[in-house]
Amino acid sequence: MSAASVQEAVSQAHRNEWARLVASLTRRFGDLDIAEEAAAEAFATAVVRWPADGIPPNPGAWLTTTAGRKAIDRIRRESKRDDKQREAQLLYDDDPPSPAEAVDDERLRLIFICCHPALALESRVALTLRMVAGLTVPEIARAFLASEAAMGRRITRAKAKIKAARIPYRVPSAEDLPARVSGVLYVLFLVFNEGYLATGHDTDPVRHDLIAEAIRLARLIHVLLPQDGEAAGLLALMLLTEARRAARISASGELVTLAEQDRGTWDATLIAEGHALVRERLAAGVAPGRYQILAAISAVHTSARDVRHTDWSQVVALYDQLVSLDPSPIIALNRAIAVAELDGPEVALAAVDRLEGKLAGYHAYHASRADLLRRLGRGQSSRAAYDKAIELAGNTAETAYLIRRRDELA
Repeated sequence: MSAASVQEAVSQAHRNEWARLVASLTRRFGDLDIAEEAAAEAFATAVVRWPADGIPPNPGAWLTTTAGRKAIDRIRRESKRDDKQREAQLLYDDDPPSPAEAVDDERLRLIFICCHPALALESRVALTLRMVAGLTVPEIARAFLASEAAMGRRITRAKAKIKAARIPYRVPSAEDLPARVSGVLYVLFLVFNEGYLATGHDTDPVRHDLIAEAIRLARLIHVLLPQDGEAAGLLALMLLTEARRAARISASGELVTLAEQDRGTWDATLIAEGHALVRERLAAGVAPGRYQILAAISAVHTSARDVRHTDWSQVVALYDQLVSLDPSPIIALNRAIAVAELDGPEVALAAVDRLEGKLAGYHAYHASRADLLRRLGRGQSSRAAYDKAIELAGNTAETAYLIRRRDELA
């Protein structure tokens, strides 16, 4: 059996089994560290054993058994379980599923469990992305524009706080959901973003599995909490973004920008559903949140027959509203890109340049500067900005696009 086929089998098992395996081990052993490390050891063992023994008929069961043994071995070594009766129970525990209670879906239930309000929002989101969504530390770090070392420390601190505060690993009740939903939505937003424009150098430019799972869970949350405006807004944003999937990557594997996309290939059904959700939230007469405004911006773009008919004044007005809620440098950067279409590239470039101190390590900052400089006829400066964007970009389709744009400069 080839190493490539084994690696693919392990990768597929990781995508399908990681969250379930960690949850199962955590329920059995009551320790997040043991659960995560035992799961990781099981996958590492699979890489060694499967080439010689063959891929098992039921990889999930094989991983569950192996991980359980690894966890028990560690407990024995560290003398964390002196009660032999308890140890025997662990050895023969059939691990019955927990009751569904307020949340029926297992994956969504795990996300709600991990998004405990006792943790700071970014910490609970980072921990959930690692333990339930299966994103790597580098992928999570890029989502937060943080270093890998800093993100690793944040996740470690979150685990430590769970232990120190004795935060229970239990299924939340219906009353618990509103206090946790903001973290859950943030998790799904970042999972969708990683799927929409994957940041890993060794992954496909678009990870359809992450996109599909994020949309599936967003639909479940909207059904679970139909009055939550942000849940509806996030679902609308995902649908309107996913509607453009067929037009986003060229046949040669290059990113196609919104202005250059063939709008005839957009999914009209998803657009209609997304627009209906946006109108529903507008009719509610409640001040919109972050995801609702982002969905409204996407609705403006997907309503235009072509880029020339885009209502840029409405887009900028929506970004102004969003900046008042979320004054992050990324939102400011996106607003500046819209301003370029309304007030010209020189005004936009001045706004972008003011963000250098906060976004110097973000590839989209340099890509935006490169495009604005190109439009202003400043070829040498544009080329330097493209070079920096190419150096920082991780998505293969986006890198190919940036290289072509740079090489087209006179």
